[in-house]
Amino acid sequence: MKKTLLVMIALVAAKVSIAQYGANDKRVQLGFTASPLISVLNPQESGVKRNSVKVGFNFGLMADLRLNESGTYSLSSGFQALFAGSTLKYDAGVGLSDFKAVPSEYNMKLTYVEIPLALKLKTKPVNDMTWFGQFGTFFDFPVAGRANVISAGQTFNKVNILPEMNRINIGMLIGAGVEYPLGETLRGMAGITYQNGFVDVTRNKKWNDGRINMNSFALRLGIYF
Repeated sequence: MKKTLLVMIALVAAKVSIAQYGANDKRVQLGFTASPLISVLNPQESGVKRNSVKVGFNFGLMADLRLNESGTYSLSSGFQALFAGSTLKYDAGVGLSDFKAVPSEYNMKLTYVEIPLALKLKTKPVNDMTWFGQFGTFFDFPVAGRANVISAGQTFNKVNILPEMNRINIGMLIGAGVEYPLGETLRGMAGITYQNGFVDVTRNKKWNDGRINMNSFALRLGIYF
């Protein structure tokens, strides 16, 4: 709860600071996103397999910096919270030291602070609707990690795995969607985004599990103001 509260405080602080900048510069378009997603932890080596994906959530601030007068090119970023994870089954000999004597299952629930950075290309408005595509990267910083572990017939709930997670995740971001007017000043946004993580989610010295990548598919919903 404390870490979630810190994330919320950081989001509010970022909103205030960015809004102060955007109020005096019409090149900056600010918004808020609340996006459901499906996250997938992908084991890259033998000894680990995925049992299920997880329905997650992403919410926070969006900021588009216009790069030309018409607004067809912009730099898209933001400051968001990401809730993701998956369920992984580990063979004996891999996984956390407390459980790796026998095959164990880890239901992982991960929380990140996310900073996307992408080039956003827009069409000119057609019937007040603007289509866009974007390509770039993202930076994820873990702030919480818990796992419900089933090992040797016993269940261990809310095991803290944050110390055993890598401190950053970086990857590729691609997406597409549409923006449309909701009034004189508000614009809605809807689209899809795919993110492919390049960095191992878990620390190999702790897990001995090779590389575990995190990917996600999101239904991007938001409002620009």
